[in-house]
Amino acid sequence: MKKAITKRQKELLTVIYEYIKDSGYPPTFEEMREGLGVASNQSVLDHLEQLKAKEYIKREVSGARSIAILPLGYEALGEPPLVAFLGVASAGAPLETIEISGDWHTISDEVAELKDDVFLLKISGDSMINAGIDDGDVVLVKSQKEFYSGEIVLAQTAEGSTVKRFISQDKPPYIFLKPENPNYEIILFSDDVELKGKIVSVLKKGYWRGVKEHADKKVK
Repeated sequence: MKKAITKRQKELLTVIYEYIKDSGYPPTFEEMREGLGVASNQSVLDHLEQLKAKEYIKREVSGARSIAILPLGYEALGEPPLVAFLGVASAGAPLETIEISGDWHTISDEVAELKDDVFLLKISGDSMINAGIDDGDVVLVKSQKEFYSGEIVLAQTAEGSTVKRFISQDKPPYIFLKPENPNYEIILFSDDVELKGKIVSVLKKGYWRGVKEHADKKVK
């Protein structure tokens, strides 16, 4: 049973939401105190712990800046979720991901994967066009540690980051990253390749669409 949010807890949650939306970062204790009109950090801490216990936020003990709003929190506020826009990933030759600190975007409720750690990336290149991912598209990436053969993934290679289809099979070349454009070659797996996340949606003309998959084997 979902625990009801109190008026003061909602006020603090609103302060957190607006600050992240405007600045890209959660507020400090001082900023939360000012937003609530209280004098002590303990009052803020008490509300944060209650919000965490009710699963409206998640928070590490390291400090205020570690706060993230969970799906129940967005539901309580009646606001669209915020997702970090981390930069650019290649759908061509691998390139270095460009970090864009403090850049957050709202995203529609139709993306159910928001229960997990997700972020946005802009695609550069045309190596995934036959999977419906074109140059300039924005994709939603879900961080995970286990992958199925056939999933479209964000991979980190020695040359940089790239978006490709992950393939694991029982014949040579066994494990590799496959482009969805015949003009590009596969990328063989090596110790330098690390899978960072799964592409779960692509933004097309203002609408989120699923990606084309044919997954059949899980690989850790």
